[in-house]
Amino acid sequence: MEKELKKYKSTNSFLFTTDLNLEEVCNAPDGASGVFLVFDASNEEKQLIMVGSTGTVQNDGTLKVKSGGLYDKIVNGHQFAKTGRKYSWPAQMKKEEITALEVVWYETFTGKTKSIPTFVEATVLQSFLKDNGTLPKWNVAF
Repeated sequence: MEKELKKYKSTNSFLFTTDLNLEEVCNAPDGASGVFLVFDASNEEKQLIMVGSTGTVQNDGTLKVKSGGLYDKIVNGHQFAKTGRKYSWPAQMKKEEITALEVVWYETFTGKTKSIPTFVEATVLQSFLKDNGTLPKWNVAF
């Protein structure tokens, strides 16, 4: 999995706990497209629990960035309910007794590197499926 992501130089991460505000701690860029990986960081051995992406490549090879880019997808994207992750993640974390999440994001479509975000997401998920026989537990389907 790291092999597929090593070439993306625009990357960062942040830690999220239920007593923090996701809107404040998320350091993903507004106008960027790419993938994000969510790890259960409750203990030393982090576990990948979700992979997501945002951004669409058009027929002419240009990128259509969805409003808010990676930041908006992470903070306001719907998961577990018809509400943004800023609300659903803390609830799900309490339900599953997860004390911390580490979110790592990669900008996959830049001036030099032009990788389709959903392709990169699929590649990471395929690698996880091959190694574990399942998708990460917060990925319902792909």
